[in-house]
Amino acid sequence: MQGFRAKCRVALLITLTLCIGLTGLYGLLKPVANECVMTYMYPTYIPISTPPPKYNLYKYHEGWRKIDFNEHIKKLTGVPLLFIPAESDRAYQGGPLERTYYYGAGDIPNQYSHRLDWFAVDLEEEHSAMDGQIVEEHTEYVVYAIHRILDLYKESHDMRSKEGAEPFGSLPRSVVLVGHSMGGFVARAAIVHPHLRKGVVETVLTLSSPHQSPPVALQPSLGHYYHLVNQKWRKGYEVELTHIGRQVSEPTLSHVIVVSISGNILDYQVRSKLETLDGIVPSSHRFMIGTTGMRNAWLSTEHQTILWCNQVVVQISHTLLSLIDPKIGQPFPSTQKRLTVFTKMLRSEMPPSFNWMREVKSSIGSIQIPLEDGKSATGTYTHNFSPCPQSVHWNDDGLERDLYIQGPTVTVLAMDGRRRWLDILKLGSDGKNYFAFVTNLAPCSGVRLHLWPEKSKMASDTSPSKGVVEVTSKMVEIPAGPAPIQIEPGSQTEQPPPSAVLQLGPEDMRGFRFLTISVAPRPTVSGRPPPAASMAVGQFFNPDDGKRKFSPASLLLSFYSEKEISLKEDHPLVFNLSFSISLGLLPVAMSLKTTGCGIKSSELPVEEAGDVEHSRLCRLRCFPPVAIAWDSTSGLHVIPNLYSETISVDSSPAFWDSTQESDMTTVLLLSDPHCSFTIGAGVSVTTAAGRFLLLYCSEIVGFSIAVIFFALMRQARAWELDLPLPSLLAAVELNLRMPLAFLLLAIVPIVVSLVSSLLISESFPPLSSFFIVSIICYAFANGSLIILILTSQLIIYFTANVHAFIKIRWQVWEENIQSTFFSQFLNLFSNFFSLKVLRIIRGNLTVAIALVSVILVCFVHPALGLLILLLSHALHSHTALCSHARKREFDSKTKVDLGKSNFKPNSGFDPLLPLEEKSPNSPNSTRSYGDTQIETFNHRHGLLMLHLLAVLMFVPSFVAWFQDIAPFQEMSKYVTFVNGNRVFASSRWTSGGGLYGPCLDHSSTMSKGKRSCVLSMPIDVHMLGCGGKLRTMLPIRIGVGQSFPWFLDSALCVGVILHGLCGSKPEYNFISFPFLHIQGQQVGLSIVYMFAGFSCYLSGLALAPYRAFYAMAAVGVISAVLRILEKSYRDKGEAYFSGGRKHFHRH
Repeated sequence: MQGFRAKCRVALLITLTLCIGLTGLYGLLKPVANECVMTYMYPTYIPISTPPPKYNLYKYHEGWRKIDFNEHIKKLTGVPLLFIPAESDRAYQGGPLERTYYYGAGDIPNQYSHRLDWFAVDLEEEHSAMDGQIVEEHTEYVVYAIHRILDLYKESHDMRSKEGAEPFGSLPRSVVLVGHSMGGFVARAAIVHPHLRKGVVETVLTLSSPHQSPPVALQPSLGHYYHLVNQKWRKGYEVELTHIGRQVSEPTLSHVIVVSISGNILDYQVRSKLETLDGIVPSSHRFMIGTTGMRNAWLSTEHQTILWCNQVVVQISHTLLSLIDPKIGQPFPSTQKRLTVFTKMLRSEMPPSFNWMREVKSSIGSIQIPLEDGKSATGTYTHNFSPCPQSVHWNDDGLERDLYIQGPTVTVLAMDGRRRWLDILKLGSDGKNYFAFVTNLAPCSGVRLHLWPEKSKMASDTSPSKGVVEVTSKMVEIPAGPAPIQIEPGSQTEQPPPSAVLQLGPEDMRGFRFLTISVAPRPTVSGRPPPAASMAVGQFFNPDDGKRKFSPASLLLSFYSEKEISLKEDHPLVFNLSFSISLGLLPVAMSLKTTGCGIKSSELPVEEAGDVEHSRLCRLRCFPPVAIAWDSTSGLHVIPNLYSETISVDSSPAFWDSTQESDMTTVLLLSDPHCSFTIGAGVSVTTAAGRFLLLYCSEIVGFSIAVIFFALMRQARAWELDLPLPSLLAAVELNLRMPLAFLLLAIVPIVVSLVSSLLISESFPPLSSFFIVSIICYAFANGSLIILILTSQLIIYFTANVHAFIKIRWQVWEENIQSTFFSQFLNLFSNFFSLKVLRIIRGNLTVAIALVSVILVCFVHPALGLLILLLSHALHSHTALCSHARKREFDSKTKVDLGKSNFKPNSGFDPLLPLEEKSPNSPNSTRSYGDTQIETFNHRHGLLMLHLLAVLMFVPSFVAWFQDIAPFQEMSKYVTFVNGNRVFASSRWTSGGGLYGPCLDHSSTMSKGKRSCVLSMPIDVHMLGCGGKLRTMLPIRIGVGQSFPWFLDSALCVGVILHGLCGSKPEYNFISFPFLHIQGQQVGLSIVYMFAGFSCYLSGLALAPYRAFYAMAAVGVISAVLRILEKSYRDKGEAYFSGGRKHFHRH
């Protein structure tokens, strides 16, 4: 790489890449606050007899008391649920869901007449998210477990019948599947498995499960298995019609509903985009919601936290119990009824968008199911408002003291038992035809709102016959921040945070004259009223007055200085903040500072005035602001007590399949109109960099492979044009030059993707953000590869120079020192390398490498075979640089003292080089020897980088393949003997008060708060547990799951190996043959490399980097075919193919 501008370009790119990478890693690794409450459990795992594969099935029982396993199994009467844990988890992870409603040893809440029977599969902590074969094995075992559970109920029923006992209810006809992470995808894969009985699964609930694609889409077989399963699901809902349009039969999956619950922004492992069911399950059979918008939860959870977060699992548990039809004791047969239960129990009543906001097309709950309260499942409210339940106590005695509000803003500071009247026609004029109301009073019991066609003096005249409509049911509860602390009894506290919000539009208030707000009286305590810790603020406002838009330019400038917005007193209660760039891509650190609250003088000393007045006195009057963010992918995000917070949503902006709505984020800010604020908004650099790495890592991987292919294209083209072969770094830099190279390689694939979006699908990504983010990802991929190239080149250069230095000094020392022992050692060493086997291997090194690599790829693991190929490239690169370094060393040394060496500087002899490059009769012998070695290194270095990325993409699969070795070797360290029995007494195998593995014996010991499982029967080295063969302990696994690896992975890796071996020399990159019967028309591999790079580029845009293996394998097959044809024509003496240059260089 030459030129100051080129070096500056590379240095700038490296600097930006390091800044983004290090800042993003800091943003991802810094700890975040967790608002979840821990859920505790006291589990007992009852083994279910199964055949002896490595997986196990258990029945979960809550409680530490001793039970008879056989009697417990014999009394199965509940609804069966099967929990499928995530990768690297065990069966005990399903416990927290059970603990939330089994409070004692078998008790269930009074409001439910039936119970759930939880089963769990133990999948041996295998990383199914990394390997397609493991996912298929898990799927097959889950299919077996479903059949075994249903058969178990039948066996239990038959046993009770034989004993003359009265049967309990009817036999279950289906099993509810609950899956966490990859367990959710395994559940869906089991439903479309050909061996599953028809109709045995009707409900699937997934927690933080990737449905669209794998979280780490690097292995081809895993990506292909995802595509296969999702394709079967699409076909499962298709209606088959005859040629005359008559329906043949019901769709195979018409009885199955799928519910997906995402953890939202804190779930770094699985993003909300991957958890959507769009395009897989029709809207009539799916439901998705994030934990930030879930009823009674209102928080984001990490990937593992979603299992034990009490706010989440309590609501899920009550939802699952609500699925049971009390008449039949089983889940509702109707799919719409089951989906309605999930929608009503999990979705909050917060509307997805307020009327003055633009309508957002969302994947979150895009279903239309009528609910009992007059709302649809999508949150669209109708005019059928239901009154408060009669069971809620309401005191009408004090409501005769009416207050008549004259201004557009009404304030409630205490539960005073008064009713406030607001004239809609008067206060709602001048465009202020919207009404918003926030309060911390409980709806129905603390406050009620009514619409009146005319004024009435009687408090009891609220019957529908009088034309009065109660709208309290439209009030939506939101999460409230921490309650204010009372300094002294009876003193005034800070304003409490709002816990409910109400919005009425013109269509809601049409035909009514008055709006009343009735506040319940608060009982006194010991003759003294309680402190005023109640609040409510309502306001008629014009939505246009509260609109603020952050343009892209202002957001980008806020990287350096935050943008400020001043809100004066009597400002709108609701502010609609619109961000032109999604907060999922550029999270905003927002702060609200109270600048005034209508208090002219605080009567404080001068030195205590100022900030104290605003911070202490104003908080006594102004309620804490609340922000409500809405995103089309992840749903609602509610941020209470917003004084200083980073607002971010788990959106999916700037992707190939993104919608126009994903490019923006709308935030509703609820702030006290009595106070003035200064809003500061600036992009959080660390959070934005972390989101960039998290969202676009798959895209960057695909772009990185494309960059290598483009560099190989540049090298091949230089060889075709009879130019010096550039280094890999120089080739990458040349492809970044404007305008032609950059436009062709970086812009053209984006244009192709946009054109295909127009022709194939209806969705079209946001143009500007899609272009900009794709270019940034491409630049980041180039910068990352430049760092990797420089690092590898430095290592190879260092080792080569050290090797050359030692080799030269060794030869000089060998000539000067005469030793009989040393001569015998060298002769023995030479005799060893002269063995026939080694000579055959050295003479056919390419064949040996191919044989070993293919065997490892097909019979052990693809990563090992690719590693052999990688080592071959590294060895040849090292050899070329060693030869070049030795030649340079000899040349410099002979200038000083020519007589000290027997080597001739221009002899070109090197024992490390192949014979054809050492021969003086070679056509390349007229060239500079050092240039030949440098070009060989440059070409091999390019192949080394390409296949290094291929090896790295298979590393997660290799880790999953290798995972079972260490636990088996380590387990024996924790087995001890107590009274002749084997005991796991170490906390390594216990967790959370319950055994990490299955405690299968009826007795257990507790020591210092740790539970140990005492096995009451001897076990051999192949068994773990008691009561049967539960786990086969294998010292090592050959292949994945004692079988051949996935055929697709092996076939593609064989193609990669062919490319590495058949394209190992620069001259193999140029082929001349008659094209279209035109003699001499030249076609080279540069064209093949270019199209391979375009294919990898499009794979990165599609977030499927594993498809790059198809391009690598295709290049390998083409290289092998061309080598075979070249050898065939050359043996025949025909000149159709030419592998040499037209001219040779001497520099």
